[in-house]
Amino acid sequence: MARAIAGGRPTVKDVALAAGVSATTVSRVLAGNYPVSASTRNRVLRAVQDLDFVINAQARALVGGSTRTVAFVVRDLVGPLFAYIGQGVEQQATAEGRVCLVCTHHGDADRELELIELMREQQAEAVVLVGGGLRTPEHVERMAQIARSLERVGSRLVLCGRPPIGPDAPATVVEYDNEGGAFAVTNYLISLGHRRIAFIGAAEPNHTTTSARFEGFARAHRAHGLDVDDNLVVGGTFDRESGYRQTKTLLARDTGMTAILGITDMVASGILAALHEAGLRVPEDISVAGYDDIPLSADLSPALTTVHIPHEELGRAAVRLALHRDEYALDQHLMLGTHVVIRDSTAPPEERDAR
Repeated sequence: MARAIAGGRPTVKDVALAAGVSATTVSRVLAGNYPVSASTRNRVLRAVQDLDFVINAQARALVGGSTRTVAFVVRDLVGPLFAYIGQGVEQQATAEGRVCLVCTHHGDADRELELIELMREQQAEAVVLVGGGLRTPEHVERMAQIARSLERVGSRLVLCGRPPIGPDAPATVVEYDNEGGAFAVTNYLISLGHRRIAFIGAAEPNHTTTSARFEGFARAHRAHGLDVDDNLVVGGTFDRESGYRQTKTLLARDTGMTAILGITDMVASGILAALHEAGLRVPEDISVAGYDDIPLSADLSPALTTVHIPHEELGRAAVRLALHRDEYALDQHLMLGTHVVIRDSTAPPEERDAR
């Protein structure tokens, strides 16, 4: 029976001595990259347990070229959509025997690039960018350069919830039909009879999420021969406060709107609060729809009509495809579907007039 080492942290040599094998054999067992007999493996693992030996991740990286770490970079940790996608990333990484590192950039595109570079230096096996991002030519080119840099060291850039950055950039892409979802929910509102539909959240034209959702909104209008009224389109961010504040702006304009589409469910929750405060009923006076289908949307009053995104599957697929890219070599760009979830916050405008 091996005994704990007195006076310091046990080393690979201590494990080797306790197991009756060489230090090289211990390293091979711990790395799992070389055939070792079952009896030898068991002796080594028993010695590791008895000595309470902790594997040095940096030392293992020098030998194996990887820290067995998956990093995911996200705007923030308070946005529910990011949290649910991140949960999928973490679940799959854990199932794959990897450790997850979480980094936030708070909407700073330069900081996002810095974090990717930092994770490359840390030898993360995959760097997963969760959510939309900046789409300027300069940013896209820099991102492509980083993707190639990650590839050279055996890592992988993963775009989760945003479109590809170009045909020559070695990246795994797991996105959802962002524009199609916005088209579908706007089309649903138009099919109910709404013609004066406001859109809250169009302030970042170079952001992949903002531009795709607004394009879906505009495309649905074009499909019905309708024009988007600029007076019904206001900017903002992705949070509740933005929805509340911008709804106040729209109400002050007396636009004659009969429905409002919020760019996210959190924005829609602020829209509902502002309408309730103004004494307007939803959907009797104004219909409201959102986007993301976070769990909160079903608990709002009234329950929110929204676009469902497969949150956790996005995260799980991102990790799965990146870590097994040899196996999924032909499936490194995955597009997941979205669909409209109809709840109580939308109704035909005629019902409002009849009441």
